[in-house]
Amino acid sequence: MVEPVIQSRVGVPAAGSARPVIALASARKVYRSGTIEFEALRGIDLEIFEGEYVAIMGPSGSGKSTIMNILGCLDTLTSGSYRLGGDDVDDLDEIDLAEVRNQRIGFVFQQFNLLPSLPAWKNVELPMIYGRVPREERKERAQRALERVGLGDRFANRPGELSGGQQQRVAVARALVGEPTMILADEPTGNLDSVSTRDVLGLFDELHDLGRTIVLITHEIEVAERARRIVWVRDGQIVKDEVNAA
Repeated sequence: MVEPVIQSRVGVPAAGSARPVIALASARKVYRSGTIEFEALRGIDLEIFEGEYVAIMGPSGSGKSTIMNILGCLDTLTSGSYRLGGDDVDDLDEIDLAEVRNQRIGFVFQQFNLLPSLPAWKNVELPMIYGRVPREERKERAQRALERVGLGDRFANRPGELSGGQQQRVAVARALVGEPTMILADEPTGNLDSVSTRDVLGLFDELHDLGRTIVLITHEIEVAERARRIVWVRDGQIVKDEVNAA
C-alpha cells in the first residue's frame, strides 16, 4: 500500500530542459450526471519535462485515465490550467486541438485501435492523411516507421495476420510517424502476454534513449517500474511522485 505523501515533487527537469512540456496547475475535473457530481481530479499539480519517461500509476477509479484524457487534449478541465509545450490549452480552439493531437502527441492505446481491413502501412499512415501529407510521402514514411519498430517485413499484413505484440508495434509506429514530441501510452501492455509486453516496453526504452518524452498510464507495477519516474495517483490526487531507482 502506498502511503499518502501529497505532492512530494512535481517534476525534475531533464538535462538541458528549460521548461516543462506538460504543466498541470490546480487541475480539477468534475463529471456531472443530473444532480450527481463525481470529482475525478482534485486540484493536482504535475510537471513533466522534455525527455522524461514517466509512469502514472494507480488502481481503477484513481483518476489516471482522466489525467490521460486531459494530457491528450481529449477532455478539458473543470478548473485549473493545463499548459502543453508552453501553450495554454484553454486558449486553443477545436482546429488547434486537432492539430495538437495529430502532430504533437503520439497515442498508443490498450486496444490497438487498428482498422482490420487495412494492411499495416495503411494503418500507420492514417495520422498523415488527417495532416494532408502527400500520398507517396505517406507510404514512404509509414514504411520507415514500421522498420523502426521491427516490422518492415510485415508492411502488407493486416492486423488479423499479426500477433498481439506485433499489432501493438504497428500502433507504436502509427504514434511515431508524425514525429510527435510526446508519446502518451494508455495501458499499452494490458492485452499482451509477457513476451510481447517485454518487447513493447523495450521499444519504449529505446524511444526514451533517443530523447522522446514518454508518459505511460498503467495499473501494473511491473510496467511502471520501466519508467524513470513514477507518479502514484489515488482518489483523484497525486499521493507520491518519485524517481524510480530500480
